[in-house]
Amino acid sequence: MITKEVSFQVKNTKRGSLYVEDILGRDLRMASLAIKAKLPPRYQDITNDQLSKLAKDVGVSHITLLAKTPYDIIGVRSSDPEEINMSTKQWGYWYDAFQQLLSLAPVKVEKGITLPHYWSGPIEIADSNPEHIDKWGYYYDGTTNYIINPFFRDNEVLEYENRFGPQSIIKDFTREQGILELIVLNPKHFGKKKEVVHSNGQSYTRISAEPYWYGHYKYPNIKTDSDYIKKAIKTNDVQSYKAHINGKNIMKTFSPAFNGDPFVIELVYDYGLIQKELAHELQVHILLSIAIMIIVLIISFIFSRSITQPIGYIVEQVNEIAQGNFGKHLHLNRKDELGLLTENVNALSNHLRSYVDDLKRSKELIEFQAYHDPLTGLLNRRYFQEKIKHIIDPNDKRRTLSVLFIDMDRFKQVNDSFGHNKGDELLKIVAERIKQCLPDEGRNIITRQGGDEFIILLVNYDLQETKAAAEGVISSLKKPYSIDGNEIYLGASCGISLYPEQTENFDTLVIYADLAMYSAKKMGGNRLTVYSEQLMNSNIGRPRLEARLRKAIENEKIEVYYQPKINAESDTLFGAEALLRWTDEELGFVSPELFIPIAEETGLIQPLWELVMKMACGQMSHWNKNRSIPLSISVNFSGRQFQEPSNMVKQVKEILNETKLGPENFEIEITESILLNNSSDIVESLHSLQDTGISISIDDFGTGYSSLNYLRNLPINTLKIDKSFIQDIKEDWGNSEIAEAVINLARSLHLNVIAEGVEQEYQKEFLLSKDCVQMQGYLFSKPLRKEEFDQFLNSKEKGLRFKIIKENE
Repeated sequence: MITKEVSFQVKNTKRGSLYVEDILGRDLRMASLAIKAKLPPRYQDITNDQLSKLAKDVGVSHITLLAKTPYDIIGVRSSDPEEINMSTKQWGYWYDAFQQLLSLAPVKVEKGITLPHYWSGPIEIADSNPEHIDKWGYYYDGTTNYIINPFFRDNEVLEYENRFGPQSIIKDFTREQGILELIVLNPKHFGKKKEVVHSNGQSYTRISAEPYWYGHYKYPNIKTDSDYIKKAIKTNDVQSYKAHINGKNIMKTFSPAFNGDPFVIELVYDYGLIQKELAHELQVHILLSIAIMIIVLIISFIFSRSITQPIGYIVEQVNEIAQGNFGKHLHLNRKDELGLLTENVNALSNHLRSYVDDLKRSKELIEFQAYHDPLTGLLNRRYFQEKIKHIIDPNDKRRTLSVLFIDMDRFKQVNDSFGHNKGDELLKIVAERIKQCLPDEGRNIITRQGGDEFIILLVNYDLQETKAAAEGVISSLKKPYSIDGNEIYLGASCGISLYPEQTENFDTLVIYADLAMYSAKKMGGNRLTVYSEQLMNSNIGRPRLEARLRKAIENEKIEVYYQPKINAESDTLFGAEALLRWTDEELGFVSPELFIPIAEETGLIQPLWELVMKMACGQMSHWNKNRSIPLSISVNFSGRQFQEPSNMVKQVKEILNETKLGPENFEIEITESILLNNSSDIVESLHSLQDTGISISIDDFGTGYSSLNYLRNLPINTLKIDKSFIQDIKEDWGNSEIAEAVINLARSLHLNVIAEGVEQEYQKEFLLSKDCVQMQGYLFSKPLRKEEFDQFLNSKEKGLRFKIIKENE
């Protein structure tokens, strides 16, 4: 009854206030016309005192004149001293409205009311003085060099709400016994950070952003109340909970109401009164039932002495066992079935205690061994790889990571001279010295990778701090070691790589640090080296990578991942791009940016290409077996494949025939650089492939030396917009000119166009607005293993069937 009455009052007040607000806005326009008739057209000829007198004559609180400067619209004359020289540039849509008035255009900010040459903003807190509530009007018809701004203040604005609002009924209800608080809450802003506006040196909160509209919030419990308010709005049902706040046991109820914008009425009861009533009722029932209870107790006592008591005793012990409290011993001197049951329970309890104790010890040992190096006690590679997944956040570019790859110099000589047992003792000392150099465990992870290799992860260290830490470790490790009275001198080589400066892939980051470490060893050891592109372009570490890559190709350890291609307009899957991934047993994950250039330089690109073609085409043929609309697969071709064009065409046809994949379901992706040669052999091979039904796509279009001539003359089906142009697009569709130009170019040349690297919803919406419907990127899916792609394919098919069923219904 209370919440319905208050809700009714709030709704009526809101409707009446809006009506009164419109009347005030129209009154201010009439006042503006009267003011215009009394003032000269130039504000330079008007005084502030003149405006003060005129405000009284026309019945408004104040009059301000606004004029445009080269960079702002400011108060030039006013009966309110606070508004003189007041800037409006930071007022948001108010400033937009002023500009539209000055251009003699209708105001279209969709706030307040708009009339010819006039706009009245909504009731808000005054910018010049946040202690005031104002209702403004703005008039400009081009005959003056200023905007006329009359406004009402405080009681004149809120008179209707003060007279007819729900405040009085809220006060009446809170006088009732047991009702502690009655308040009308704004769910849109309750529990959120205060929306503070800073303007002209003042700070204030807008009325529309206040967390509650009527009443006083005397029993605060913001986080819990916020959750219950959301639940009440979502379910459209009353929600309640009990709590102890401000020294009282209370019950809060939240009743939702809807009148345009929803609001919630919170009612706080003194639950202590309710508890007293319940206690009184309980006392009455106890007194009425006491006679029956005495009889029951007497009977229970008699039977418990012979049967119930020992059974209860045994049940109590069994419950203890069920709760994990093992080892207690039952004492029951009986030789019947209950005595035998007691002995069995004791035996079970002792056995379970031994079993659980052994299990806990085994679990602790297994967990420690799983994540720690048994020799040094340091964390191991497995912990390192799992932990880093939680440390790296692709969306947080502010966090920096440094990887230190340390390898002991001349350690093999120690093993050869003193034996592996002494070498193990030496590694323990090395581990302890590293820990002493990096005592801040919150900002580093120290691991032993195996042998005499250690990897250290430093969190939020800059380059100078990283170098200083590495130099400290190297300095400590080169101090002499004492083993069985023998002084041993070793050194350490350290390689450093940085995230996200050098790469955002952590496995690649480790490889970079490894390469830098080998560079340090090559320069004599006992030093640190920071990874760089020049280092990568040298031969350091390449023989090892080349050997591992050659072995991976021979053993077919290279994986093919599939990134879905989506028709975003219909949300359907039409194909996939085949991408290479290599995780080596020794090197870990190796980035394609690292091993593909090596494959091209060493001639391994041809067997690598053949392996990928067979895997990708065979897998796509398998997926297409039972599909009414087959999917297509696209494979990237290197420039090496076009050194012998005729042989390449022959191989493509043989692989398609071997894997039973139709040529119409296969697409070649090539870069612009391949087409620059424009040799007759390349053109002829592309025509030959296209004649069989194979599609040809230009990958990363716009990043090379583009030529309209090859787009017009060569056999090309699709342009692929490079992801850098897509990721440059801003949320307001800024920086979209290049992407739009490529789309228009493809359309004018009658070519298909697809966008790659789509990661944000607004990028998708921009592309759809330009009729570019084919996309791929992390917004839809990352590159997937074949098992993951299977699941993705099934989910898409289920979604499509559901959509067809819904359309038929």
